[in-house]
Amino acid sequence: MHDTGTDRDICDRSVVFSRCRGKKYSVGASDTEIKIGHTTAYSGPVSAFGAGGRTLVAYFKMVNEAGGINGRRVNVISLDDAYSPPKTVEQTRKLVEDQEVLLIYGVSGTPTNSATQRYLNGKGVPQILIATGASKFNNPKDFPWTMPFWPSNGLEQKIYVDYILKIKPEAKIAVLYANDDYGKDHLDGIKAALGANPGSKASIVAELSYETSDPTIDSQIVNLKASGADVFICASTGKFAAQAIRKAHEIGWSPLKFLTNASSSVSAVLKPAGLENSVGVMTAAFLKAPNDPVWANDKDVKDYVEFMKKWNSQDNPNDFYATVAYVNAAMLRHVLESSGDDLTRDNVMKQVANIHDVRLPLHLPHVVLKTTPQDFNAFRSLQLQRFDGEKWTDVD
Repeated sequence: MHDTGTDRDICDRSVVFSRCRGKKYSVGASDTEIKIGHTTAYSGPVSAFGAGGRTLVAYFKMVNEAGGINGRRVNVISLDDAYSPPKTVEQTRKLVEDQEVLLIYGVSGTPTNSATQRYLNGKGVPQILIATGASKFNNPKDFPWTMPFWPSNGLEQKIYVDYILKIKPEAKIAVLYANDDYGKDHLDGIKAALGANPGSKASIVAELSYETSDPTIDSQIVNLKASGADVFICASTGKFAAQAIRKAHEIGWSPLKFLTNASSSVSAVLKPAGLENSVGVMTAAFLKAPNDPVWANDKDVKDYVEFMKKWNSQDNPNDFYATVAYVNAAMLRHVLESSGDDLTRDNVMKQVANIHDVRLPLHLPHVVLKTTPQDFNAFRSLQLQRFDGEKWTDVD
């Protein structure tokens, strides 16, 4: 029964913005529920991302069993976008217009997020904690509803270039990159880092791209070897990173190799490439590796492994995409908890624009998270690591 002419009437009609007994809601939130929209590649060339989607859904099942967020059930609606931008647009429209979610969260990939950025900003729907480090997503002035949650590609490539200049001052660098926003942004990051050292004799001697629909990148690896490069930076998604490592080994090319951290999963990338073939590969990390003996007694790691056993036994706890999703889900939980009873889209963006010294489970100890309304890049540092045949180990 409704109280005619009161705010209760407004709440029951589920209008876009409601005031219910002093509580504030945008569409997708209520006294009992928070609806979260998410897409990732459960199929297609980077279906390994699916481990992240399953972990995200499982995380909030755990949260809901424990009472939800401030008494509200979190309903995560996760759809398959196959890492195809047109499919991402289709699924995102479905989430926003049909499912009426409060926000879009944690979508993997630069091209997929690029495809929906203008649409979501035009409708004032938060596009937050997205899994891409492309510089274009940290633009609060022009795209105030978009917030990345991945170390920037520029920061990552600067770490690689700084290390290269230290140990190979005259390095000849070969780059393989995806012919999309993701790969091009990494390539730009390499060039910017080299450009910041004008006296250096290191240079890019070859750069070749691939299409996500390509079956292999074997010919690119053969041609990159022919360039005479002694350093190889692979700015690709996981499937092609595995192919690159394997093919380089097959043709006897042994440059110093770097993989972007998005393709550093031991189980999804290095194992298919051949663990023995991957020895010496480097990356820039921000997470504790659950199978690293140094973290054997770490409470965060123990809690995570137990979570995976109970809530997502389908996926390997050591899968990088599962680990990332678990950590990023913890960040979303923090944002929703911080929003309190003001579950409006405006307040959600206020929370993600004011992250200060938040410590997330499984982040390496030195990782600092900080955002401001003028700078949405949360990550300020990374840890250079090398693969020893079994696990990633820190490099000083």
